[in-house]
Amino acid sequence: MPVREEAFTLDSPRSGGVIDGDVRFPEGADAPLPVVVFCHGFKGFKDWGPFPAWGRFLAEAGFASVLFNFSYNGVAAEAPTEFTELGKFEENTFTRELDDLAAVIEAAEDGDLPGPSPDVQPGSAEDGHAGSGGRLGLIGHSRGGGTAILHAARDERVQALATWSAVSSFIERFGAKQVRDWEEQGYATVQNSRTGQTMRLGRVLYDDAKAHREQLDVLAAARQMQKPWLLVHSRADEAVSFAEAEALHAAAPQAELVEAEGGHTFGGAHPFDGKSAADVPASVRDVWERTRTFFEETLTPDA
Repeated sequence: MPVREEAFTLDSPRSGGVIDGDVRFPEGADAPLPVVVFCHGFKGFKDWGPFPAWGRFLAEAGFASVLFNFSYNGVAAEAPTEFTELGKFEENTFTRELDDLAAVIEAAEDGDLPGPSPDVQPGSAEDGHAGSGGRLGLIGHSRGGGTAILHAARDERVQALATWSAVSSFIERFGAKQVRDWEEQGYATVQNSRTGQTMRLGRVLYDDAKAHREQLDVLAAARQMQKPWLLVHSRADEAVSFAEAEALHAAAPQAELVEAEGGHTFGGAHPFDGKSAADVPASVRDVWERTRTFFEETLTPDA
């Protein structure tokens, strides 16, 4: 199925940032489409590796696929695969990312994204399946998975959730050295192994996390989850332990836990030279196919 891609830019009023994104959808589609919104992770971006191909993969199956950059992720529209806005990266917070995600979903509901009209309306809180309201799915990778869990648990418009290599906490991941650096010098640092850049995390991240501890409790949100949830994780994950997937599953035993191969990104890498699902490793394609099937089963009325 031919796919069309259109870029968009949104102001995020609550976070104070500007969101860059893309919508991919079947060429010629004119009826309202089910929508799947994707959240990238820490030191990630919408054009990382095979993520754009994942968006096309979903669009080929009849979805409107929305990928976006969190407004303070450090990547600018004019350099979509490089961290050129390290000042913004330093000022990013978990609540800014939640605000950005809310802005994207609100734009989808209001018809302010490119493409055919999206089918995004509040559905039934009882079953969360297609036919009870709108058809909006949410997916997040790594830290973006934690953000997606927090949002999905509280937004009745989200009918189905998928997470890839998701974290089970935010604040608890802070190391003792990070906290000491924030308290003593006002920032902590992380190394970008791909680019060699030393990237600062401002104390605002630490202070924001403490101030919104209850709002940012991922496991508490997981315990509240009543809607369909596909939880994908690899036992070989080198960045987020499989134990975090087990903790999420224990909090939400109705979720479907799928063990994947290939580590934190299931074998995907950046840069990615291909253009479609045919070009990704088998371990990536297995995850994509299982996730697509999940959204077809939960967001497509005739599935």
